Amino acid sequence: MPKFARSNKRTVMKRKRIILLSGIALTVIAICITIPLCLLLNHPIKTSQTAFLYIDDDDTADSVCVKLEKQFYAERLEGFRLLAALKHYEEHVHTGAYKLSAEENTFRLFQKLNNGHQTPVKLIVPSVRTIGRMAATVSRQIMADSTELVSLLNDSSRYTPLGFNRATLPALFLPNTYEVYWNMNAEEFLKRIKKEYDRFWNTQRTEKAKAIGLTPIEVSTLASIVEEETANKSEMPTVAGLYLNRLRIGMPLQADPTVKFALQDFGLRRILLKHLEADSPYNTYKNQGLPPGPIRIPSIHVIESVLNPSRHDYLYMCAKEDFSGTHNFARTLSQHQANARRYQQALNRRNIR
Repeated sequence: MPKFARSNKRTVMKRKRIILLSGIALTVIAICITIPLCLLLNHPIKTSQTAFLYIDDDDTADSVCVKLEKQFYAERLEGFRLLAALKHYEEHVHTGAYKLSAEENTFRLFQKLNNGHQTPVKLIVPSVRTIGRMAATVSRQIMADSTELVSLLNDSSRYTPLGFNRATLPALFLPNTYEVYWNMNAEEFLKRIKKEYDRFWNTQRTEKAKAIGLTPIEVSTLASIVEEETANKSEMPTVAGLYLNRLRIGMPLQADPTVKFALQDFGLRRILLKHLEADSPYNTYKNQGLPPGPIRIPSIHVIESVLNPSRHDYLYMCAKEDFSGTHNFARTLSQHQANARRYQQALNRRNIR
């Protein structure tokens, strides 16, 4: 075979080997690209509804994966674990509440958790009788537990600089729904509550309080009594006006709810003479003016009722004998005594002691 032919044959074979090797290399590259892409672009979450993933300060990269598997029925988390290893996620697991859905692929899911892009949650601060009950309710909605919250709220060095003492502290809390980050701690919660308090007590409301002769804390104190007196919202401005009338003429408030608070017996159905002898600064039958602080955390609606009271000359009130939860109001003692007799007779008929 001529020398030229032999050389040409070798060239052709060499080209074939190059093409074959190139094909193999491209296939390997394609596989190396495709597999990670499949792992990163798949949709691991299998729940049909959007839900929150809660990551607390005890979580690790592994426990986050476990939560995804158990709570969201996540599958094929290999891509998530690969990214976690490459990005050293174990070293900076961000706490928080993350709203997740089946629409998110692995890459977007990891980016959200890795960057700490949590979703705000709704925090409901309730209108309740005690700080402890409020703390328990709040702790079920954020990462801070009730022990942490109660400990903070029992520490006078934390709330005294804010202008409150142990008795007036309930006035700081304004029952409402707030948008917060779930991983807030007790300190952050207190700061947010103070911010909302300052925002609520703007110039307009402060001036309304001055017009009725009260400070914002005193408004909340009176509001707490009104709220314990009646659950009927339409009646609250009337009850507020009645107590303001008493304060204005120097008449004792004589509010039954303050006696229940003094005795710490909120289940009392019938206030007797012996109850009125309770030796407590909260007993408004024995002490002039407002008690030292609120007897509950009053709602915003009743605070507004105190700031915008009904104008009338009522001085007395008595629960209606039909047990509707509303009251008969009176201008004179004789009118009130007649109302009281009807109510006492109704109690007797029902054998309520």
